[in-house]
Amino acid sequence: MGIKMAAATVLHDVAAACLRQPLSLPRTTAKEPRLRPGLAFPHLYGNKLPVLGLGYGVGNRSFITCYVDPSTESRVSVLGVSQIKEQCSKWQWKGRYSINYFVSSSSSTNPALLLVHGFGASIPHWRRNIDTLAQDYTVYAIDLLGFGASDKPQGFSYSMEAWAELILDFLNEVVQKPTVLIGNSVGSLACVIAASESSQNLVRGIVLLNCAGGMNNKAIVDDWRIKLLLPLLWLVDFLLKQRRIATAVFERAKQRDNLRNILLSVYGNKESVDDELVEIINGPANDEGALDAFVSIITGPPGPNPVQLMPRINLPVLVLWGDQDPFTPIDGPVGKYFSSLPSKSSNVSLYMLEGVGHCPHDDKPDLVHQKLLPWLAQVTAS
Repeated sequence: MGIKMAAATVLHDVAAACLRQPLSLPRTTAKEPRLRPGLAFPHLYGNKLPVLGLGYGVGNRSFITCYVDPSTESRVSVLGVSQIKEQCSKWQWKGRYSINYFVSSSSSTNPALLLVHGFGASIPHWRRNIDTLAQDYTVYAIDLLGFGASDKPQGFSYSMEAWAELILDFLNEVVQKPTVLIGNSVGSLACVIAASESSQNLVRGIVLLNCAGGMNNKAIVDDWRIKLLLPLLWLVDFLLKQRRIATAVFERAKQRDNLRNILLSVYGNKESVDDELVEIINGPANDEGALDAFVSIITGPPGPNPVQLMPRINLPVLVLWGDQDPFTPIDGPVGKYFSSLPSKSSNVSLYMLEGVGHCPHDDKPDLVHQKLLPWLAQVTAS
């Protein structure tokens, strides 16, 4: 792949990659880590992994990088997929749709946290975060309609607005207390929409991990790279509305080898791309209704743009952005907008995460926790 497109996560771009393989467009070369002299010495750690550590500032952005002993990775507690599934429950949304959700066992009086996954993912994508967050907070995680173990209703017209409505109804009916929303990719955008529409003080703050610009590629029309691809995207929409073609594309898209290759291209830490992650994406794609959800999301309207919504949000906002994200690059329109926000809005904090891809929470969870936990402590104490 390598084409920097503002897109949702894994399955969407696998399909796009399958369709555009012959196309050659400018590629962006991954940058070498930028290290402040005296803070890190990679040549002294030839066989050690770059993980979290010290930070430094450049302009209005903060960067985090360092080299430490790989044994410190044991500090990240990873929940098994089977353990997560055993702790999940079902909630009936609108009395019609079964929504799968997880809740940690906690007696914390702090505001709750709600984790919202990105395109093609599901609750287990937070396997490296739940246990750490649950030490001080009651953690909820949800499978959006059309994903994971939630319903994938035939004929449903998927939209960003529907997912935002789902989130707000879940807060109102299930969580029933002030909540910090934490989302990745399109999950981030759903959180932004929900926060901008919440009028019941249900949302205490939002955390955006590489926020998407829309439900699909058609959202970012200001990016010259997307403009070049617009005719192809329209063709893809037309082709995917042909059932036979859509089935062939989807079957190819969800093959484990294809998924692994795409995941490797969007993760900075390649060791995080394990068999379990591939299965987290692949498993729900075999459910009845998954193909219809896939087609509806790719060919549907992109939905509201975060650039239009963020000025309406006065809540505390934490933005964490992997600088090696080929889907929502920091030099794309959405990335540039979010990187400029801290200088304009006092409620927004931004940290660039070096060597991190599109899914920071699973890519390098230590790095995310280092910035997320202090921010949560400050927000929930106020």
